[in-house]
Amino acid sequence: MQAAWLLGALVVPQLLGISHGARGADREWEGGWGGAQEEEREREALMLKHLQEALGLPAGRGDKNPEGTPEGKGTWSTEEDGQGEEEEETTTSPTLGPSPSPTPEDTVTYILGRLAGLDAGLHQLHVRLHALDTRMVELTKGLRQLREAAGDTRDAVQALQEAQSRAEREHGRLEGCLKGLRLGHKCFLLSRDFEAQAAAQARCTARGGSLAQPADRQQMEALTRYLRAALAPYNWPVWLGVHDRRAEGLYLFENGQRVSFFAWHRAPSPEPGAGPSTAPHPLSPNQPNGGTLENCVAQASDDGSWWDHDCERRLYYVCEYPF
Repeated sequence: MQAAWLLGALVVPQLLGISHGARGADREWEGGWGGAQEEEREREALMLKHLQEALGLPAGRGDKNPEGTPEGKGTWSTEEDGQGEEEEETTTSPTLGPSPSPTPEDTVTYILGRLAGLDAGLHQLHVRLHALDTRMVELTKGLRQLREAAGDTRDAVQALQEAQSRAEREHGRLEGCLKGLRLGHKCFLLSRDFEAQAAAQARCTARGGSLAQPADRQQMEALTRYLRAALAPYNWPVWLGVHDRRAEGLYLFENGQRVSFFAWHRAPSPEPGAGPSTAPHPLSPNQPNGGTLENCVAQASDDGSWWDHDCERRLYYVCEYPF
């Protein structure tokens, strides 16, 4: 047994010296790879283990200082540990090697993370979509309210227009009877604006009346006196509410009633002793003479005779208002 201890005491320090020398060389080589150093340490530990088994030494015996052994020989494990710590502190070069391939667990974790991100994004989209839907409902409601308000405003404007039309008709009726000629249940008012026959009828209607429609000879004579007094000393043709636009020779009032009497202009009679002449008078021919080209009737302001004219000719006109 003493011979075995003696052999261990002689061989182990030499092996440790060789190991320390190798580690010293590793420390002098800057930029060495950490993997090679680790393999060297594992090789030394394996050789030490085999040596202990060959000598029959118990495992871990070298970590203690046995009695009777020199102090320097019993502390070889402590010095090795200290040198290993110094070597780890001074070695700072990174270990370069191939990156590890991902495991199935890593792949599943990555996929779950991406799915969680997509789910969060989808949730945000749903929140925004809900906000847009809410805003759309509010806008639709506001638009419906605006349409209802516009409809109410349109109805109010239409009512105002109708009220204005009624007021204008009433004003025209009152003006016609106050400023014009009152005759029975109707009033006549002369307008000194030049208008075509249809436009004159429209203006009379807007004022609550119509173009003059003398129903009998008494009204005709009264209207003649009114026009002569208003336009003297001149002779102006004035539109009446009489026309034959529907059929040639069929004269109607503007209200559709058929005219029962006429006051057509007639050419002057020849002088006494002169023979009869078949040629028409060049300045005042017998009326009506326009045929289908002249379908509207105007009254002369000087003698009250009727003349047919082109309906588009612009003349004075006289309106008739109910009283």
